[in-house]
Amino acid sequence: MAGSKQAGGAAAVPADIAALTFEEAVRELETIVSQLEDGRVDLEKSIEIYERGVALKSHCETKLKAAQARIEKIVVSPDGKVSTEPADLDQN
Repeated sequence: MAGSKQAGGAAAVPADIAALTFEEAVRELETIVSQLEDGRVDLEKSIEIYERGVALKSHCETKLKAAQARIEKIVVSPDGKVSTEPADLDQN
């Protein structure tokens, strides 16, 4: 993934990963984790799939943040007026 840096130091996500849905990316990431945990992958391949896993994780985090930004909650004011505001989904 050399040379795949964006401005600000963040790694660029390869186009094939950027095209994946959140669910597809998670499935592939789970496969990579299983392969690495299994320990039957040679060192060079381990490094290669680990780097892909990092890109998949970044892609999933981006997708989750985008979804979070789109979610709103319904708020009823004391005078009974109904409106919406961004949902605070941070669990930290």
